[in-house]
Amino acid sequence: MRIIIAALALGLATTAGGQEPAAPTTIDDLAWMAGAWTQTDDRGVTTRETWLAPLGGAMAGVGQTTRPGGRTSFEFMSITPSPAGPTFTARLEGQTPTPFVRRPAPAGEAVFENLDHDFPQRVIYRPCGEDLCGRIEGVVDGQARAIDWRYARVR
Repeated sequence: MRIIIAALALGLATTAGGQEPAAPTTIDDLAWMAGAWTQTDDRGVTTRETWLAPLGGAMAGVGQTTRPGGRTSFEFMSITPSPAGPTFTARLEGQTPTPFVRRPAPAGEAVFENLDHDFPQRVIYRPCGEDLCGRIEGVVDGQARAIDWRYARVR
């Protein structure tokens, strides 16, 4: 009994001592991602993402990027439960599906990671006021690289 109490106390002390919070075990807490989102950058590239609210413990999304001249690409996404934890899977045209497992992150942020993937290795979402911020990051040729989006809600 003392060992169990000591182990529990150590666990509480570690959590209270500034460690990152554990990744959630459900997908329902990602409901803040639901909706239609858009961003047009200074080059005229429009990126849109639409996420369905969690249903049955899963979420589905689609992304569309349109470049000047009309060249458009699509991405289909899902967040589903898996033994490793909530898993974001990206399905891009002409590529095999790529899974990213949710990792511990600050409250209100969703960080999904796959260190075996070329780029990106992390997919990150967080609310930015009324907007949705997205980020992909990783290492390319030994150099850290990141791409950020700030999506406005489509009304």
